[in-house]
Amino acid sequence: QIPGRPARAGRLTLDELLPQVDALTFHCPLTEHTRNFIGARELALLKPGAFVVNTARGGMIDEQALADALRSGHLGGAATDVLSVEPPRDGNPLLGADIPRLIITPHSAWGSREARQRIVGQLAQNAEAFFNGTALRVVS
Repeated sequence: QIPGRPARAGRLTLDELLPQVDALTFHCPLTEHTRNFIGARELALLKPGAFVVNTARGGMIDEQALADALRSGHLGGAATDVLSVEPPRDGNPLLGADIPRLIITPHSAWGSREARQRIVGQLAQNAEAFFNGTALRVVS
């Protein structure tokens, strides 16, 4: 079920789903409904040894709860390329040297060759449109 939306027939609730998953991954924007979406209660519902992967947005998972779940051995591991505050501040619970089975990488999907080529192409289109007096990608 999507937070803020009515339940649909045949769909599991989050509490029904979490005990069944081997890997919980995030692919959604950070909104008022997804901020702190997963906390200590939800992590405890995951089956022992499950993995958590967040490559979407920081702030969706309670970082202290994730650190605690990793330290306790409940989770098989976690990986993230996003944190609730970037760049991370001193004291971020996920930056402790004692947290096992955690991989943190920089949020750098934009840095792939294809993404950089797309950015250069859009820059050229924007410059051409500007010099031609043409509106391009107008948000109103």
